[in-house]
Amino acid sequence: MASIPIASSGQSWIVDAATQHPEVVLTLASFAVTKLAYVRVTKAFREVYMREAGVDVRFRLTFAASGVQARAVIDGLPADIVALALPLDLDKIVSAGLISPSWRDAYPSKSIVCETTVAFVVRNGNPKNIRTWDDLTRPGVEVVLANPKTAGVARWIFLALWGAKMKQGAAASLAYVTKVFENVVVQPRDAREASDVFYKQKVGDVLLTYENEVILTNEVYGDKALPYLVPSYNIRIECPLALVDKVVQARGPDVQKAAEAFCSFLFTAPAQVEFAKLGFRVNPRTCKEVAVQQTGLPPATLWQVDKELGGWAAAQARFFDAGAILDDIQSSVGKMRAAMREAAAVAARNR
Repeated sequence: MASIPIASSGQSWIVDAATQHPEVVLTLASFAVTKLAYVRVTKAFREVYMREAGVDVRFRLTFAASGVQARAVIDGLPADIVALALPLDLDKIVSAGLISPSWRDAYPSKSIVCETTVAFVVRNGNPKNIRTWDDLTRPGVEVVLANPKTAGVARWIFLALWGAKMKQGAAASLAYVTKVFENVVVQPRDAREASDVFYKQKVGDVLLTYENEVILTNEVYGDKALPYLVPSYNIRIECPLALVDKVVQARGPDVQKAAEAFCSFLFTAPAQVEFAKLGFRVNPRTCKEVAVQQTGLPPATLWQVDKELGGWAAAQARFFDAGAILDDIQSSVGKMRAAMREAAAVAARNR
């Protein structure tokens, strides 16, 4: 199989090989940490569809931050399928008239193709003894997480932090998340960059990221892998998928048939096994056969944004829009740090 770069948003590949059969080319746009999963799953689907339909399906795969991909599709990236980090990003494409408003009803589990949760990666020996959500607020603990303004993973993490104190009320959640952000030392652009900062540059005491990203990164680093833990009360991170209906329909029935078949294939055992191998959690509602066989992941009680926060549209408006809670927290932390710098400067002048 040859990998040929193409011009597109983020990094892209064509999964390709010589063929003498009728062929269809599908473009799949996804977010950074799903790269290996979709390389494997598209290869498996290609073999199945060739055998069952006699058509060779080639894939152009493009990976970037979820919000970047949504904007690229809206601006003209000819993706046939999008698999993004946030349901809200798919809804933005719906608003542009490219995806059916009923996309959640097209496939099992409201079209959530894979799931994960939040993990803490720590240094060898866990010298800061970071084990719970509360430990993130201790003085001297340096936290690394991606920027919620640019990364879907960071918005999920922000909500996980909020949820850690949610049962105590909004005031408790606000105070807690503000304290965590006071300990944040760097906010990279996305989950993959955050891992690079923590693993390669050795910045920080704890990295907050996707559980599956930790598992994959540790495989890459081998004997330099780092320990991680999953808080027992945590958020269910849901990764949705949809056909870009307007694009697919314009390309004709052969493309539409192949694209629909691929989306359906993602919810079958052969595809879900590949997600499970890479550390994603398989929901029994999606594929019970694989879910009951999945062992080794830390047990956790996972809460859902739809049930606890009224869905992603409500969460976006409350937490992430301009002037919302995230901006208030970052402004508060910025003022605190400015005051600390001024106090240090005054102390230095008075020595």
